[in-house]
Amino acid sequence: MAKKKQLIVPIFIPQYGCPHQCVFCNQQRITGSAKLPEASEVADTIDAYLRTWKGSGRKEVAFYGGSFTGLDMNTQERLLKAAFRFVEEGLICSSRVSTRPDYITVEGLALLKRYGVETVELGVQSMSDEVLRLSGRGHTAEDTSRAVTLLKKYGFRVGLQLMPGLPGDSAETILYTAVRAVELRPDFVRIYPTVVVKDTPLEKMYLNALYRPWPLNEMVKICRGIVSLFNVENIPIIRLGLQHTETLEQNIVAGPYHPSFRELVKGRQALKEAVCYEKTFYHNAV
Repeated sequence: MAKKKQLIVPIFIPQYGCPHQCVFCNQQRITGSAKLPEASEVADTIDAYLRTWKGSGRKEVAFYGGSFTGLDMNTQERLLKAAFRFVEEGLICSSRVSTRPDYITVEGLALLKRYGVETVELGVQSMSDEVLRLSGRGHTAEDTSRAVTLLKKYGFRVGLQLMPGLPGDSAETILYTAVRAVELRPDFVRIYPTVVVKDTPLEKMYLNALYRPWPLNEMVKICRGIVSLFNVENIPIIRLGLQHTETLEQNIVAGPYHPSFRELVKGRQALKEAVCYEKTFYHNAV
């Protein structure tokens, strides 16, 4: 069996660092975590992963789930320090964090650099200010552009997380977001089609007929288009669709969720290419 090329040690950070209530968000429902981990728990998690790791590739610690740079500086430092010990010992290559575009500051980036963070993922979700407003994001598309510029200036790898299908989204705004994201030249993107999760404002909107989730086939179709945009520009899509977990599946109320969403998009692309080939072949034959 081939060895895995990369190890990501996930440390889930609940939304302690985020004062906003985005319509789609219930991190406890999604991750199953409500408690901020202690430094000792971070170290124990890393130890456990390293003990069972049989690969030979790059190893990273990833602080996922919440807006990491929205935590107070002392808490950030405590968590980063717990992981940095493994970097200093040569057991881990680096750390990565996920956060909001409007929580990127020079002071905060200096702290991340000091403790071995090399990659920052931004929860962009959309580049339409109207979609962001309707989704309760509390930031603008300009905040995203500024954050990416600052991150690149200080030498971080930048990932963008996009959520097609938010309130107010249309095929046009989704494609617009993808085009704007390409222009920012991220190192990679994640695409998470919007689903309705239990105990969120979006669930209330859905139950009151104020929000219509995108049908699966329509979301697959639009994602095929935006995937093509990123592929042409050689920007890797490292995640397409929500990662399957029992906790997630138990808490999805509605929306275009499929455990193999990426394969559905690939299949749609292959079908389109086959149809184009057939039309070209027929045209040349006659």
